[in-house]
Amino acid sequence: MYSTREEIGTNEEGDLIINIGPQHPSTHGVLHLVVTLSGETIKKVEPHLGYIHRSIEKMCESLNYRQFIYSTSRMDYLSSHINNQGCALAVEQGLGIEVPARAQAIRVLMAELTRLASHQLWWAALAMDLGAITPFFHAFRERELINEIMEETCGARLTMNYSAPGGVMYDLHPNFQARVKSFITEFKGKIDEYDELVTGNVIFQARMKGVGFISREDAISYGCSGPTARGSGISSDIRKVAPYDGYDKLQFDESLETAGDCFARYLVRMREMRTSLAIIEQLIDSIPEGDFQAKTKAVLKLPKGEYYSRVETARGEFGVYIISEGAMTPYRIKYRSPGFSNLSALDHMSRGAKIGDLVAMMGTLDLVIPDIDR
Repeated sequence: MYSTREEIGTNEEGDLIINIGPQHPSTHGVLHLVVTLSGETIKKVEPHLGYIHRSIEKMCESLNYRQFIYSTSRMDYLSSHINNQGCALAVEQGLGIEVPARAQAIRVLMAELTRLASHQLWWAALAMDLGAITPFFHAFRERELINEIMEETCGARLTMNYSAPGGVMYDLHPNFQARVKSFITEFKGKIDEYDELVTGNVIFQARMKGVGFISREDAISYGCSGPTARGSGISSDIRKVAPYDGYDKLQFDESLETAGDCFARYLVRMREMRTSLAIIEQLIDSIPEGDFQAKTKAVLKLPKGEYYSRVETARGEFGVYIISEGAMTPYRIKYRSPGFSNLSALDHMSRGAKIGDLVAMMGTLDLVIPDIDR
């Protein structure tokens, strides 16, 4: 039996090669993994991508600077508002637009509600993947409250299409503040319930601790970001490293763990839910008055040049790179999605582990496959 990564080769006689996916329910999407096993020990994991590739970057190059933003809602659909925000920031950078303070506050509130909704779904799916059915219903109970708030103000529950160059599409619904404050009161106690149900469970901890280890140096080498990187002790929160839309004016701590295993990544996300609540509390009673969108021209043309913006989604760093030739549409658009780099580390962290631990590793990477395929 293989005991260390160094002892493990690949594709030797007697190895078992199995396919996981592309329709396996515990892969959280259309992902195909070719796994090489020696008994139950993983020797190699090779992701096969492209099953839902839609050429979004190429599509965006035929859309104008207002339209292309909303294609990114269909990538990491659980961070759609934050993706749109990143695109709007790149356009605003190119045009030198100053976003009103009210619009910035609204964007941050929506981003943190989006992060909470995403983490709730992640927690529910991870627990279910590891055999716990009940947490799924608890998490979706609270997530529905956020979806209702989003629907009332944005007109949609998942792909909101709310951020726009200069601010947001329209002002907050009159009920927004009251409903968000009601949600905060409700959810504070529910996070403690989440910890009681799952975090402190000895079986859950046994499935997570020491599993899927990736060192700080390896996480940097693979380009990991978000909770995957912060679980290995890497300070990488874009809201802190390169603040945008007024995050530098807010008081919050970056969630860091140093163990580098599945449980560390789990704890980072659990703590981030409390952080998002704290950020929302700071803003909800002090949303500035004024315009929700800066005045912009009907037709936007970015000056010739290159522009880059980055934001912190629920899964990590989302980068938007635009090359403009001065026309109404971008010459080239490139997206840096967090899921692609995080998935690249799966083979490294899984070698020498048991096949039964693979689902825990994938769950704590929090993969959304359209974000990877694009």
